[in-house]
Amino acid sequence: MTKISAIINTWNEEENIKRCLESVRRIASEIIVVDMHSKDRTAAIAKKLGAKVFFYKYLSYVEPARNFAISKTTGDWVLILDADEEITPFLAKRLEDLAQNSEEVTYFRLPRKNIIFGKWIKHSRWWPDYNIRFFKKGHVRWSEKIHSVPLTRGTGKDFEAKETNAIIHYHYQSISQYLERLNRYTKIQSRELINSGYRFSWPDIIKKPMGEFLSRFFVGESYKDGLHGLVLALLQAFSELVKYLKVWEKEKFIDQDINNYHEYFEDNINDYLHWQEKSSSLIRKIRLKIKKKI
Repeated sequence: MTKISAIINTWNEEENIKRCLESVRRIASEIIVVDMHSKDRTAAIAKKLGAKVFFYKYLSYVEPARNFAISKTTGDWVLILDADEEITPFLAKRLEDLAQNSEEVTYFRLPRKNIIFGKWIKHSRWWPDYNIRFFKKGHVRWSEKIHSVPLTRGTGKDFEAKETNAIIHYHYQSISQYLERLNRYTKIQSRELINSGYRFSWPDIIKKPMGEFLSRFFVGESYKDGLHGLVLALLQAFSELVKYLKVWEKEKFIDQDINNYHEYFEDNINDYLHWQEKSSSLIRKIRLKIKKKI
């Protein structure tokens, strides 16, 4: 019989680990927890619940620990979750069936239902948020870069973007949590920019955050998620700002001439007005259709 190994990567997840672990218990022949030396009771709770616990050096992101965790598995198929995620009984049964009957497909991309600040976010690239999380052992591995896409071999397939097929991800639960992760992630991202040869250019602290906001709020339609969507678009834009400012910091805050700043603001204001007009036009059309039906 085909066996499934479940992997859970952790760091200070004592509040989440039990929910995550119990969601995979029914289908997993083994549960591998790879902990980055948590300062809380994460490892102890996982051991008590029957998981095999291994430790990996602390890093502020998870990708390098993925391959280490996979090396500890003995199953034919691997399911990867983070501690703040869970799968439903419906999805668990479907994965179990696929492991027994899938011969040609070697990996699957699953949608994620991101719960952010207490709400399921359905727009602005937060849905369906596909991730490769279920695969035959030996067919998927991760690079060392933060938020990198896994390297695959063989044939892949996407689950249909339906709520019943989704991993539930209890993402940012507070502004403080968002800012704490932002600080960790931007430190790594700024270092990667520097290593790629990038030198700080002050217009980027206008263009990059504004571009991120416009792509999230208008192109990604995060306005359809209401206040949550607006706040997340602003926070993502702020993250871009901080990333580039940390490069400036590494360059010892060298001063630059900003005399032509108005040109960059005008360009970004024009971009904003363009997308605002497009979205307003779409909303007006929808309202007219509704009025005609009434």
